[in-house]
Amino acid sequence: MFDPITLPYGAKMLFNTLKLKPGVSFDEVELAVGEMCNVVKETYGGDKGGFIAGQVFRFSGFVSAEGSLNASLGADEHYAIVTYWRSYEEHEKSHADKIFASKFEAMAQMCTEAKELGYEMLWQGAPDGH
Repeated sequence: MFDPITLPYGAKMLFNTLKLKPGVSFDEVELAVGEMCNVVKETYGGDKGGFIAGQVFRFSGFVSAEGSLNASLGADEHYAIVTYWRSYEEHEKSHADKIFASKFEAMAQMCTEAKELGYEMLWQGAPDGH
């Protein structure tokens, strides 16, 4: 669950941001997010559906003044679910499936907004020796 991940070049990355309803804490939504992520991993992983790996992040309140242009140095609390797939088509097929949709709906009931953007990998690298 907390092991490092390896991404093949060309993977598609889906970046989903979640804003929770007022009064809802991540502790309350954590089980729903965990169940949703587990369904993706177990049901659509590898040759079963193209899922490669995923991560969940909580916005820490840090906005880089050095890496931001014309941006407000504030942002609302939110969470990010980052998933990596062999193709957009496999991602969309998995998310249209009723097994995933029921888990997503349970999580979405606690959110005011969920937005998932897709990205195409153009570069990856690590320092020599890593």
